[in-house]
Amino acid sequence: MRVTMCLTSDQDFWQLSQGHVDHLRSTFPDVDFRVATPATVPNELPASEVYFGWRFAPTWFSLAPSLRWIASPAAGTDHLPVRQAQQAGVMLTRSYGFHGGPMSEHAMGLILGFSRGLFTSSRLQLTRRWWKNELATEFFDLAGATLAIVGCGSIGAHLARVAGVFKMNVIGVRRTPPADAQDGIRWIPASSIRQAVAEADVVVDLLPATAETSGFFDQRMFDSCKPGAIFINLGRASTVDHTALLQALEDGPLGGAALDVTTPRPLSMEDALRLHPRVILTPKSATFSRFYMDEAITFFTDNLRRYLNDLSLQGVATLLTEGGSDVSL
Repeated sequence: MRVTMCLTSDQDFWQLSQGHVDHLRSTFPDVDFRVATPATVPNELPASEVYFGWRFAPTWFSLAPSLRWIASPAAGTDHLPVRQAQQAGVMLTRSYGFHGGPMSEHAMGLILGFSRGLFTSSRLQLTRRWWKNELATEFFDLAGATLAIVGCGSIGAHLARVAGVFKMNVIGVRRTPPADAQDGIRWIPASSIRQAVAEADVVVDLLPATAETSGFFDQRMFDSCKPGAIFINLGRASTVDHTALLQALEDGPLGGAALDVTTPRPLSMEDALRLHPRVILTPKSATFSRFYMDEAITFFTDNLRRYLNDLSLQGVATLLTEGGSDVSL
């Protein structure tokens, strides 16, 4: 059985290393693992049963008559051909369980930056000799503050555990909340989301990109936010109306915003959000981790073992979950 792997990236921690390849070949000695680049993938696909990579071009299906499974190390699937795979009778899986660590660290770094006035200090140190009074009016304590996580799945649960260390109160929002309380989360169904954002000092968006979530955070949603609230988007850019966000910062309740994703990406140098003094942009770096590919290979190894033993795979994407994430609304 041939497995073609195309995991190239500008970042070394998102690339397949020779050590990863050696591990897979020693773990599965009867599997023919082929390492490809985007340019050489078409040459490998005709004899491949499994493809493991960041992306799969829809035109590649016609080149892969033996293909049965596409595996991605990403949590989301909006960049993958879910619909075409289902039509071709090919399973497609995303990965999960290891994105929560770096994303939680990223979220807490942003939350602390706002709560302790770190971003304000970084900005004012260039023009002011002293700005203590400004910080005294804008800082807030995390202990006792409320964090609302919208699209709260396994990544959100990880963030909730970290926030709990800071003694924050956590609200988890999802379409169908779990029956039992977990990780200190108070669950609220998506139908009552405005109740959640009205209580929250910090709102974290972890929503996937689907037709249902497009522009989910619009003017009405931002108008429901608590005065002074901080909004953080670590989900997908399409879930936020940028015009409404800017208005909420200028004339509405928001005290600040942090965006790891934007449309377009990157924003123009003249974009109002880029220039806004209470907006922090990060370059889609929330999942940066030196251990990312190690964890991705571990997940794939377990799934490949399941595949070889005719067991159900973890992370199977369907049209109902197209967009990919831990949860949708």
